Amino acid sequence: MHLTERYEGPVEAIVFAEGAFGETAGKTANGVVAHGTLFDVRAVVDSEKAGRDADDVLGTDLAEPPAVVPSVAAALEEAPDAEALVLGVAPVGGSLPRDWIPGIEAAMDAGCDVVSGLHEFLSDDPEWRERAAAAGVSLIDVRKPPEDDLRVADGRVDDCDADVVLTMGTDCAVGKRTTTFELYRAAREAGLDAGWVATGQTGVMIGADAGVVIDRVPADFVAGVVEDLVCDVAEDRDLVFVEGQAALSHRAYSAVTLGLLHGANPDAVVVADEPGRDSRDDFDRFEVEPLADELSLIEHLSPATVAAVSTWGDADAATAETGLPAGNVYADGGTESLLDAVLEAL
Repeated sequence: MHLTERYEGPVEAIVFAEGAFGETAGKTANGVVAHGTLFDVRAVVDSEKAGRDADDVLGTDLAEPPAVVPSVAAALEEAPDAEALVLGVAPVGGSLPRDWIPGIEAAMDAGCDVVSGLHEFLSDDPEWRERAAAAGVSLIDVRKPPEDDLRVADGRVDDCDADVVLTMGTDCAVGKRTTTFELYRAAREAGLDAGWVATGQTGVMIGADAGVVIDRVPADFVAGVVEDLVCDVAEDRDLVFVEGQAALSHRAYSAVTLGLLHGANPDAVVVADEPGRDSRDDFDRFEVEPLADELSLIEHLSPATVAAVSTWGDADAATAETGLPAGNVYADGGTESLLDAVLEAL
């Protein structure tokens, strides 16, 4: 989904993050506020953290941190010109909680599109479509698969002139999306003609050059969809960063990871890792494989070079363990170290 084609951006927006802002369940809200280039967030809805601002909750240093307010009504007072309500929370089960409905309706009546990452597609519901039409707004389900663009991979990515860098990881929620975005941003600041491809809902909502929520794409077509995304961005860029998902060794999600690896056919890989994590995120019975084993899997299944490790811990320790350059994107100079390693590998 190319949200950048719908919104010339940045457009004023409200982020709905009830009970989850700054938490793992609110990672979409966190990412849109901290890294978003498509939406100019003017208010965040979370009654549990109302009265604070985004910098206080996220530990960021934004030029104009949005206020955290208790309700959509309060957000509309804070941001009367908002054009979008971004649903930035992943509720248990993926369905729309009933107590969210009045706030969403109020935002629609005020002229806001609804940008949703829910598993339940609002645009498939006749009642929601009728409400949107009456209000003159759009329902945008970013998780909806691109049914008209599904195809089996044919290797066209091999003909792309741009260098492709894929961010992979040792597990879910180890910083692949953040690493991808920070590398992209650092490359742009260094004067490089870089773009990036999102493969999760947060990246799509942030404003990637192109993207799709890849875990909603039927398995046979994952590699082909990724090929098309990479090639689309590569037409206008010399360097393309691609957000990875999960891990090759992940028993639940590795099918998506492998499809991404084949579809992107990267020239270089950066591997994200959280030292000390013993069991997989949300899968306590699954152990996280050693970092060295993950690196070996990647290089066995792809001709790409593993250029560096993006660690949540100490970069020197990661280098000592793997023999690879390492950096922590949350530490001063960490992203620049990773970018230097990537450019050296290319």
